[in-house]
Amino acid sequence: MIDTIDFAALEAGAPDAREKLRRGVLETGFLRLSQTPISAQDLEAVLAAYRAFFARPLAEKQKVDMARTGSNRGWGASGSEQVDAGANPDYKEVFDCGFELPPGDPLQARGLLVYGPNQWPEAPEGFARTVQAYYTQALALCRALLRHIAEAAGRDAGSFDGCFTRPMALLRSNYYPARPEWAGEKDFGIAAHTDYGCLTLLGSDGTAGLEVWGADACWHPVDMAPGEFVINFGEMLEMWTGGRVKATLHRVVGTQAERISVPMFFNPNYDTDVSADGAQPISAGEYLTRRYDETYVHLQGKGA
Repeated sequence: MIDTIDFAALEAGAPDAREKLRRGVLETGFLRLSQTPISAQDLEAVLAAYRAFFARPLAEKQKVDMARTGSNRGWGASGSEQVDAGANPDYKEVFDCGFELPPGDPLQARGLLVYGPNQWPEAPEGFARTVQAYYTQALALCRALLRHIAEAAGRDAGSFDGCFTRPMALLRSNYYPARPEWAGEKDFGIAAHTDYGCLTLLGSDGTAGLEVWGADACWHPVDMAPGEFVINFGEMLEMWTGGRVKATLHRVVGTQAERISVPMFFNPNYDTDVSADGAQPISAGEYLTRRYDETYVHLQGKGA
């Protein structure tokens, strides 16, 4: 169901790689990516940093709790998100960091929460440095990949470039504990959802858990080899391309094994109009903020 693409071959223009990308972008909404500039060792380093953070005492993690900020920067406790209103809040912990505006940037004066300041824990040692290094690598890979996605969607390769100069790019780590014995049919590591933004670059520790909704109306497990990535597309890019790019439902039910994943949610500049041609304009920031307000428990109802 999900093709694996050699990124080096894609960059070289290999027809097979381009065809696999076309299927992933326009038909399945998912693909695997291998042979990227991010090595298996780079990925393991950031996974190890997150693993060490999630193992810290609760009191330490609470010092960088995003629920106190009104933004999505820092640690989120289990139950702090609810991606499906028909399910219980998600059974996982998270840590989020995002794009930092340069000093004097005009967007700073607007106080936009999607560009809020990052929160970094005091321990483990070197945590911020390791995560920031990976963030830089993931940004570069997403920018390169987006040029190929644009072509698959019938656009010029550089058509999105100017929209991602100050991206609302959120790097997250999800920590899924072992599924508890009390869990019922409404309890998930993360319930069925489509991603909100444009492009998601997902790395993981290789533990099974991710499932994708197929055209056959069944859930299918997605396996990942060490150093591979899973790519999928969000609601914003589907809307922006007039439905050509496919955003696909996925979920994590949870198993008896712990799991850590690292998604980079790569989204455009705040003021980018992401409406389809001829539709009512909507900025990327407005759309993303609305979806965050619906998902994060500490933001739900803030406008009521």
